[in-house]
Amino acid sequence: MTEGQRAYETKRAAKAGVSLDKWLSMKVQEREQLVAKAAAATAPAKKPGFFARLMERATKPIG
Repeated sequence: MTEGQRAYETKRAAKAGVSLDKWLSMKVQEREQLVAKAAAATAPAKKPGFFARLMERATKPIG
């Protein structure tokens, strides 16, 4: 982290009322939560149920 970045994060931590170390650990936790949320959103879709498959077959043309 550069001097400018460190100063900026120190100001933000002071504004939030926490130490710099705690502020950085909070940011890491938030980032990990976002990654986990994105991974959960990309879960494979559930296969269609019985009636959905039946309707799909019923609407297909014969032949």
